[in-house]
Amino acid sequence: MSRLLEKIIKENDIKNIDPKDYRELAQEIRLKLVRSVSRTGGHLASNLGAVELTMALHLCLDFPKDKLVWDVGHQSYVHKLLTGRSDVFDTLRCMGGISGFPKVKENPSDTFDTGHSSTSISVALGLAKARDLRGSDEKVFAVIGDGALSGGMAYEALNNAAQLNSNMVVVLNDNKMSIAKNVGGMSNYLGKIRANRKYRDLKINVENALDRLPNLGKPITRQIKKAKSSLKHLFISGMMFEEMGLIYIGPVDGHNIEEMVTAFETATSIHDQPVLVHVLTKKGKGYKPAEKQPDVFHGVGVFDIRSGEPVPDDAETYTKIFGQWMLDQGAREETLVSVCAAMPDGTGLREFSEQYPERFFDVGIAEEHAVTFAAGLAAGGLRPVVSLYSTFMQRAYDQLLHDVCISELPVIVTLDRSGIVGKDGETHQGIFDLSYLSSMPGITVLSPMDGEELKASLDFALQNMETPVAVRYPRGTAYQYPGMHSSYEYGKGEILCEGREILMLAVGNMAEMALRAADRLRESGIVPTIVNMRFVKPFDEQLVERLAKQHSVVVTLEDNVYSGGFSERIQAFLQEHGWKGRACIPVCLPDAFIEHGSPEDLYEKYRMDAASVADRIEGIIKK
Repeated sequence: MSRLLEKIIKENDIKNIDPKDYRELAQEIRLKLVRSVSRTGGHLASNLGAVELTMALHLCLDFPKDKLVWDVGHQSYVHKLLTGRSDVFDTLRCMGGISGFPKVKENPSDTFDTGHSSTSISVALGLAKARDLRGSDEKVFAVIGDGALSGGMAYEALNNAAQLNSNMVVVLNDNKMSIAKNVGGMSNYLGKIRANRKYRDLKINVENALDRLPNLGKPITRQIKKAKSSLKHLFISGMMFEEMGLIYIGPVDGHNIEEMVTAFETATSIHDQPVLVHVLTKKGKGYKPAEKQPDVFHGVGVFDIRSGEPVPDDAETYTKIFGQWMLDQGAREETLVSVCAAMPDGTGLREFSEQYPERFFDVGIAEEHAVTFAAGLAAGGLRPVVSLYSTFMQRAYDQLLHDVCISELPVIVTLDRSGIVGKDGETHQGIFDLSYLSSMPGITVLSPMDGEELKASLDFALQNMETPVAVRYPRGTAYQYPGMHSSYEYGKGEILCEGREILMLAVGNMAEMALRAADRLRESGIVPTIVNMRFVKPFDEQLVERLAKQHSVVVTLEDNVYSGGFSERIQAFLQEHGWKGRACIPVCLPDAFIEHGSPEDLYEKYRMDAASVADRIEGIIKK
């Protein structure tokens, strides 16, 4: 039983726990994490690795006065438990339950809503400067992983932090990996630092000794700091953080609470400089399956606690289909290259990376660079496929517009997790891509309705397009309608079934929802015409105009927000062409951020499920 965890019913209650019981509390927390996440799914390994780190932070900080910003935020589960949310923790990521990420509205100790990578230092720096200008005294901490530190925004913030001279503490949670194995110069650099734990103590001791020398000590110290032959260059090549103007403390054992508390207290005693505390943790610590496979248990579905094995699900997903397509095409097309941003497993590219390592590029958490790098590859005569989650593609809007579309380069962008993603909530729903992609001149946007069409759309893009193409598809099991589809023709949709009065124009997997709604409508004698649009940009204007004239009600279906999306564009098109029908019904998401919950629950809530669509149509017909 959670003897100690039950005593923590609100923020700061951990300070009432006897230090001799810290180890037992950590064990209780880990047990709670494993039991809950095994039922709800979620981010397990990162939280298991951050248990002692989070406990140490809570021992040093006064919530909600002090400010703690979690980068990405998927490692904030322990923070939630230590701020009195243990009794509702089993609702994690469930509709109406607590979020898998920090949410200010959920608890005042959640300082900032996060979800995307590499933002924490910027936010914390803003909070620290606001504190200074107000004349208050709260402590400000940012926790960032070594993977997230590879993001360019983090470097921009570190550079600015040194300039502003505000005390804030950056806690670098270094577990040697993000989701996949870390790549790039930062990973190699941190490896060097890990091997030099005695550096800082030696540096401080020598500087203190020199300072005590009468008359000469301080000038000598200043000269050493300026010289390229200073101590840090003797022991660590570059000491980048101190070169940037931060005080560096570490590495510190991330599973030794006392050592971390000392480091954090030292960091907050420095009032006029930012401080980086380098903490070493083990991802997945305390649960052997997660320790052995931290990448698998980073974001995990329902699993068996004893074995660590996921609940069997042999369904073919869109991600698997894409991964197999890349393998097949890689064998046929030597110029095909793959670019991803720290998501080789999440985007289905693990096998391709192993089969064609020289043609696979994982650039780390750097979506902007990924797209412009792909532009360079395309300009160099290759056929790059950039694979990102829809929500993370938002970060590279400028690069896609400026570096790919203006030059009309043949870059294929595949957007996994488009539409309703579900339990990760607002920051991860892929519900804006049709809007922002449609705003870009020169790009073709494809949205296949099922697994067979996903392969066909990718084939079409690779074989027929010499300009930018985006192919978007949802998370999860791929619908299959074998033998239903006609061959692809640029900018053309296909009629799935013909009816009367009701015209349903469906985008992507919403075509399956239209077919299910049609089954319900036929029970009432209503037989709609259903079109699988295939192309969102350009959409089939001739087909839409012709069919709209033959039907009195037009229904548009898309898993995107209304503003700037397919539905809005169709409504504008019909108005421009003088359509005189009874009603145009947009089945889409409102202009809002969509909360966490299962896709099924969310579709029902926003009246986008088959039953709701049928009811809305019947309501119009019966008027």
